[in-house]
Amino acid sequence: MICLVVPALLLVIALFIYPLAFSLVTAFEREGAWTFANFTKAYDFYSLDIYFTVIIIGISTVLIGMISVAIGGYLTLGENPLAVAILKWLYRWPLFIPFIVAGQLMRTFLAKNGMMNNMFIEAGLLEPLQATSFLDWRGIVITFVWKQTPFVALLVAGAMASLDRSTIEAARNLGAKRLRILLQIVVPQVQQTLSVGLILSFVTMMSVLSVPMMLNAKTPTMLTVDMAFRINSYGDYGVANALGFISYLMTGVVAWVYLRQGVRKGGAP
Repeated sequence: MICLVVPALLLVIALFIYPLAFSLVTAFEREGAWTFANFTKAYDFYSLDIYFTVIIIGISTVLIGMISVAIGGYLTLGENPLAVAILKWLYRWPLFIPFIVAGQLMRTFLAKNGMMNNMFIEAGLLEPLQATSFLDWRGIVITFVWKQTPFVALLVAGAMASLDRSTIEAARNLGAKRLRILLQIVVPQVQQTLSVGLILSFVTMMSVLSVPMMLNAKTPTMLTVDMAFRINSYGDYGVANALGFISYLMTGVVAWVYLRQGVRKGGAP
């Protein structure tokens, strides 16, 4: 039995645990001494990018949660079978598209002369001179939301589908509207699943390099771009790993908040 576990364990150690430990140690090491110099330099150079990353990921996470609840709610409470069937078939497609492909798609869709503006112009909703490019922070948010919403919506819709329908039908019989049923009855029962999906999406978006690099040529930018820049341009693994450590802290705080809430609920009488 142990022989079956050892190869997988060695693979995890070699590809995940060792690189993680090495990056953490390197973040606190400078010229052979233990120091916070890497963090000081990282904050002096990239403090605006740190705040920018938190804001972008935060906005994206909130929008993903709202849209996922709306999709799952309509799949659960929708009364139009055709619309429900189309939504079931349509919303999952971004799941199969890698981030780098999604970034390239959005470059052509959100550009000043891209498909989105051309559609608005053809529909008479926008004048050609009014067309603007969304290849900035807005493009990053749109791409993240478009890419990650199906993942969270799939989890949420599955959790909603497994709920006891008696409470929903009872609320309908009492005259409650679908929005009220969704927000007051359905969402509280799937809150834990929604939280897990949003945390996983938060961590995923924190690690994406291709989307901010392809869609946002301006500053500020996201930490993944800064880390790649420090390594590729200067070979400065110390500052790059310090930025990575800051990213770990961000995701760790989010996970800690979720675990703390879970422990409170688990210990509640």
